Amino acid sequence: MNDYGVVTEPGTVRLERVLPGPIERVWAYVTESDKRGKWLGAGEMDLRVGGRTELTFRNSDLSPNREPTPDRYKQHEGASFRGRVARCEPPRVLSYTWGEAWGEDSEVTFELTPRGANVLMVLTHRRLSGRDAMVSVASGWHTHVGILIDILNGQEPPGFWSTHARLEAEYLKRIPAQSATHE
Repeated sequence: MNDYGVVTEPGTVRLERVLPGPIERVWAYVTESDKRGKWLGAGEMDLRVGGRTELTFRNSDLSPNREPTPDRYKQHEGASFRGRVARCEPPRVLSYTWGEAWGEDSEVTFELTPRGANVLMVLTHRRLSGRDAMVSVASGWHTHVGILIDILNGQEPPGFWSTHARLEAEYLKRIPAQSATHE
C-alpha cells in the first residue's frame, strides 16, 4: 500500500488506508455529521441514491493545534459544498458528487472492507478538472484521512494547515501535468 495517493487515470486520485475498525464505526465517521465534522466537514447526508449531501469545512478547527488558514484557502474556510449521493451500500460504499453549487461534477467514493479488526478504506476522487485540483484534492484527502486515523486511534491530530502544506508540496512533485483531464 502506497503512503501517498496515486493517480489511477486522468483526473482521478486514489488513497488507500487501513483504519482501526470495526467497519460500522468507520462508516459512522464517514456518514454522521457530528463524527465527520471532527475530521472532514459537518453537514447532513440523505443516505440514498439521489439524496443531497452537504459538507461545511472548518479545517482550522480539526486540531487543537490551531493554525491560521493560508490566504488562498480562506474563501473555503466555513464554506459548504453540496452534492448528491450516487451510490450508498451501508456500511461498505458511499459515493457522492462534489462541488455541485460551482457546476463541478467531481465524485468521491469511499469503499470500506473489513480486514480483521481493521478496515481498508479506498477513497477515490474522480473527474477532477486539472492538475492544480488533483494536487489540492490529494493533499487535502491525505491530511483529512490522517486526522481520521488519529481520532480513531485516540490520538491528537497535528495542525491541519502545516500538514496540508507539506503534503501539497510532495503531491506537486508526484502528480505529473499529463495526469490531468485538462488544464
